[in-house]
Formats: sequence, C-alpha cells, structure tokens
Amino acid sequence: MKLYYCKYPEGRQNFGDALNPWLWEKLIPGILDDDPNCAFVGIGTLINDALPRRTPQAKLRVIFSTGAGYEKATPVIDESYHIYCVRGPISAEKLGLSRDLAVTDGALLLRKLIDHSSIPKKYKFSYMPHYNFAGDGWQRVCDQLGFGYISPAWEIEDILTRIRQTEVLVCEAMHGAIVADTLRVPWIPVSTHPSILPLKWQDWCASMKLEYQSYSLSHFYQPRSSTGGWAKNKTTNKLDNLLTPARKLQDWLRQQKTAKELSSLVKIAKPHLSSDAQIEEMLSRLEGCLEQFKLDFAQGKFNS
Repeated sequence: MKLYYCKYPEGRQNFGDALNPWLWEKLIPGILDDDPNCAFVGIGTLINDALPRRTPQAKLRVIFSTGAGYEKATPVIDESYHIYCVRGPISAEKLGLSRDLAVTDGALLLRKLIDHSSIPKKYKFSYMPHYNFAGDGWQRVCDQLGFGYISPAWEIEDILTRIRQTEVLVCEAMHGAIVADTLRVPWIPVSTHPSILPLKWQDWCASMKLEYQSYSLSHFYQPRSSTGGWAKNKTTNKLDNLLTPARKLQDWLRQQKTAKELSSLVKIAKPHLSSDAQIEEMLSRLEGCLEQFKLDFAQGKFNS
C-alpha cells in the first residue's frame, strides 16, 4: 500500500503535507510500502479530479481524514474508494457522502504520539506563514517584535516544539492551526493573499465546532534576498550585493509596515481553541476509524 500525499522539489517542504510520512509510519508501521496497486490517501486537500490521474495504477484508494477540493472537480466515488473518514462536513457534502464519515483532520492523531507534559513558554506570540510566503523576511519581522517564527519548511519535531513553546500562534498555515489546536495552544488565523482558500479552513473548523473568522494582513513583499519558502535556494549574499540603497530602504519600510500590522492585530484578535470535549470526541472517532482500517488490513481486505 503506497502513501499518496503532496510532495515538493528537494529542499522544500510544507508542514501539513510533510506530516503524512512522519505520522502514518508511526501509527501504522509495516503497512505502507511502494505497491501502487493500493493508495493510502491521508492528510491534505487531495480528493479531486487529479487523484485518479496521480494514482493511475491504484485498484483501491483508502481515504483517511482527507479533504475534498482544489482542481476543477471531485472524482466519481466508485468501488475503488474505501473511505474511512474525511476532514469535515463540507468534504462529505461535496463527495455526496454520509455525514457520519465527516470526522476531522488526521493530524489530530498527533495526540497519541506526543508527550503531554508541559514545557516552558518562550513566546507570547509566534507566527507561521503559508509555505508559499515563508522566508527570512518574516523571521526579521518576528525578531523585531519579539515573536517566535515558525517556518512550514522546518523539520516536524522543530515545528512541534516551537508551537508548544508558544502561548498564542498566529498562523496562515492551516496545519499550524490544526496542530496548535491539537496541542491545546490557542491560535489566530490570518490571510495575506487571495490564494489562501477559506473552504478547507471552514471544513476543518466545522469538524471542531468552531467558526472560521480570519484576520487580514497586507501581503508582505519580502526582500529579494530572502531565503526560506519558495526562495530557499536563492543565494542571499550575491543578491544583497546587487541591491541598491534605495531598494534596501524599501525593504526595510515594508518590514516596518508588516511589523506594525502584526503587532496591532494581536491586540484586537480573539484566539480560537476548540473545547476539550470536542477534541476527545473527534480523537475517539479517528481512533475507531484507524482500528477498523488496521483490522481490515490484517484480514487481507486490500490484497490485490
């Protein structure tokens, strides 16, 4: 059974997608391999008309806590799909599924793996941008404000530690919010660009009985020499040498504007956090789905 998830070119990583190999290998060890005849589709907005094209050899597609969306349409849900659960009620509705299959995002299963002992808080606020807009420009803004900075491209363990060290996470990355909620860290959703699609946020929030209310920040045009995110492979020193004093001043002014906006936002924004009861209910349902999947696998249900 081959794990299907969104992959990126070498040197780049998006936290939500990268959770897949990290999480599933721990939860269902020995099940995933390179057999393309059966695809395990987990965390991400992956149920769309691209899924059949990207898993062309799969005679069976196991859907576990996945979201529907992106691309142009949803696939025809036929006998090749074995759906244990989807990310939320919007995904279930889009796919024409029973609402009973609407559980929540599989990242909640992190609660089965983490050490729940408290660790000291180092930051009143931390900021986690969308992976498209991550960069050391945001790092400088956070340093200026005394905020923690979390890149979606960091290693999973480093991100988890920084979230746990934070009192309130300001996040444009949806899985920053999902994992913060899982770790019982309040979070504030923000958007800096029209490409941040609210539907998947609404889907997950509905699963946790939360109302999605995002706060707007101006898009931060980071310095041309910025590294991180899509700029990760740029050579900072060479570009820095080419920047004129006027351009450096422009970059500095943009940083000041962004820092001022972010500082003002955290003073007025109300952090979100799902209830402990909802967390435990959704975790129990996910665990039930996972146990059923493991039982089905043990009984040879997915043998090609």
